[in-house]
Amino acid sequence: MSNPFEDENGRYLVLANAEGQHSLWPVSVEVPGGWDVVHGEDGRQGCLAFVNATWTDMRPRGLPVP
Repeated sequence: MSNPFEDENGRYLVLANAEGQHSLWPVSVEVPGGWDVVHGEDGRQGCLAFVNATWTDMRPRGLPVP
């Protein structure tokens, strides 16, 4: 069985947590608690494009600004 998190032809969601961190998530795997769907079912490349366009600051929201 292949890893559903690395399937180039798989269907994914984009999740975000309270800190604004994003994750590609296979539609076949239950969304974990503390994460919300911010981009609905799409191909891997579509989800990556969404992440690249919207998650521009990789720092967690709770991190103090220097």
